[in-house]
Amino acid sequence: MAQARHMEFVVPGMHCAGCLSKVEKALKGLPQTQSARANLSTKRVRINGERLTAQTVIDTLKAKGFDAIPFEDAQTSSAVDREARALLLALAVAGFAMMNIMLLSVSVWAGLVSDMDESTRALFHWISALIAIPAVAYSGQPFFKSARKALSAGTMNMDVPISLAVILATCASLIVAIRGGEHSYFDAAVMLLFFLLIGRSLDQMLRARTFSAAQTLLGLRVQTALRLDDTGSTHSIDVADVTRGMTLLVQPGMRVPVDCSVLAGQSDVDMSLVTGEAAPIRAAQGATLYAGALNLSGALDVEATADVEESFLSDLIRIMGEAEQSRAKMVRLADKVARIYAPSVHVLAAVAFAGWLFLGAGWYGALMIAVAVLIITCPCALGLAVPAVQVAAVGQLLKAGIVVKSGDALDRLAKVDTVVFDKTGTLTTGAMQVLGAADIPQEALALAQALAKHSHHPLAKALLHVERGADLPSVSDVEERPGDGILARVDGQEVRLGRRAWAAPSADQTGQSTSELTLRMPSGTVHHIGFVDTPRSDAKDVITWLYSQGKRVVLLSGDHPIVAESLARALCIGEWRGGCRPADKVDYLKEIRANGARVLMVGDGINDAPALRAADVSLSPSSASDVAQVAADVVFSGQELAPVKYALSLAEAADRKVKQNFALAIGYNIIAVPLALVGLVTPLIAALAMSLSSLLVTGNAALVARKK
Repeated sequence: MAQARHMEFVVPGMHCAGCLSKVEKALKGLPQTQSARANLSTKRVRINGERLTAQTVIDTLKAKGFDAIPFEDAQTSSAVDREARALLLALAVAGFAMMNIMLLSVSVWAGLVSDMDESTRALFHWISALIAIPAVAYSGQPFFKSARKALSAGTMNMDVPISLAVILATCASLIVAIRGGEHSYFDAAVMLLFFLLIGRSLDQMLRARTFSAAQTLLGLRVQTALRLDDTGSTHSIDVADVTRGMTLLVQPGMRVPVDCSVLAGQSDVDMSLVTGEAAPIRAAQGATLYAGALNLSGALDVEATADVEESFLSDLIRIMGEAEQSRAKMVRLADKVARIYAPSVHVLAAVAFAGWLFLGAGWYGALMIAVAVLIITCPCALGLAVPAVQVAAVGQLLKAGIVVKSGDALDRLAKVDTVVFDKTGTLTTGAMQVLGAADIPQEALALAQALAKHSHHPLAKALLHVERGADLPSVSDVEERPGDGILARVDGQEVRLGRRAWAAPSADQTGQSTSELTLRMPSGTVHHIGFVDTPRSDAKDVITWLYSQGKRVVLLSGDHPIVAESLARALCIGEWRGGCRPADKVDYLKEIRANGARVLMVGDGINDAPALRAADVSLSPSSASDVAQVAADVVFSGQELAPVKYALSLAEAADRKVKQNFALAIGYNIIAVPLALVGLVTPLIAALAMSLSSLLVTGNAALVARKK
């Protein structure tokens, strides 16, 4: 395989913080490795090395019990999706088998064994065996494969005791069927698998919603560019062939292929990719444009100042990837428990088997007690403690129009102490509105709208939404001047609508804003029409609530610092920064996180995507760009900020429920394990007790949905 300096892989078998640690440790142990970072939510590994090959990475992780798939192949093969489908099929098979075996076992549970003749009981056992053995062999594969890989690599995970319990319960039941005994435990084995698969499937389904937003950013890259030769002719070339100093043509409606400087022409350019602001900028000779910016009106001759890999959009994608991989590896409570749980269970089962064998219980009796210990200590309740709460909370949030895309987003939300907001489209509506529309004379408003009908400029479109009391005048000889405005005639006299310096050059040029249009009427009268992006209706209330909860609130905006300060003062936000580019936002988040802050980022623009990934957890409105929605952990709908408040409060309630569930699961083990060790619990009773603890945990989790 070809050598590579940077590679990314999907590792589907990475389920917990312990797995993550093993993957990183194995890769960092390679002499060629410069750095290796794993991401548990996306199950991705990013590795850099001078002479490192993909095959070396795959072989290294395979030796540790993990399959690794190159990220590009994982996207085309949908490996993670196939794992989710396999889990659902395994769950369906286990559920079907459990229901049928339970029908056969109901007579045993009802205490009717003594009334059965031996042949009927044997028939029930063998029918149960015919259902259970194939079901266990198929539905247990997710656990068996994981356990086998861990053991072959000389390590241990939570799936090892699970696999042992299922296999031993099935084998013991088969021995009972052969010997014609009274009790078999096929129902216990299949029930165990069913409940465990519920937890594994729920967790997998939530994790599968997370996908790299950097891949969505790639869609903004143009594939070809128009090169201008010395004769003025143009021809299409691959964007990868663009080099510094090359002259290109960027036509209206095209995205800028690489970072460049304008040589000739003028136009309105949408630079929201950089600033996040909806209002376009005027681009003329000497202006700097960035890859991914959208040319709106006029043709531009530009000179490339960077190649495609050195341009702004590539930097944005790189920052996105680094931010995604550098998220703090917050070890969840479930992962902390998992580190010590598996070896403890094995020790208990081994002690029970050896102790009862020494006391003369015989190998079969000692084995049954060991199986009971394995079943009763099976981490079913522990495994459901987090997913059950997640599903209940996620369902409740969904009813409120809030979609949770990342499995551990609620866990991270509950720990937030700092909330960072973007401005445009987040704290504000993102829709420009005319400022003081009622003060504009109706004649002037009607004329301005008559001209605005001929423009695609965002401010012109916003002007058309204002209600007027006069009919639109007839205009002729309409001409749009890219970067300047609209020129037309009314009754033979010239009128202009656009940039102040162009529409009314003799007027006072002080105090002008990019969020305004100037109208020069036939009489020479000048009207300045201002536009404002209004705050969301409940923005101030939500900010006040955040402060009341002890949260730190920060505003980061790509808009002019004066505009950012004005909004911060209006909403009573004490900390703010304006003129922030995407890298500036990421650097700020890294800085405050390095000082111990747990950060929630709320943003909506393409330029916010790296910051959304760099934060501990992120939210984005449904009106946001596709890139921002993909990057965010949570997406909320509606025109208000109340979902931010609700998501935070529900996450904290869910965190309390998770801790309660762990207390219930551990309390169950404290009571049940001693009973199993002294031989007072059979495998069947152990399976029932395990199921009861799982139902208790699930029922407690459902209570989180009562929070309104």
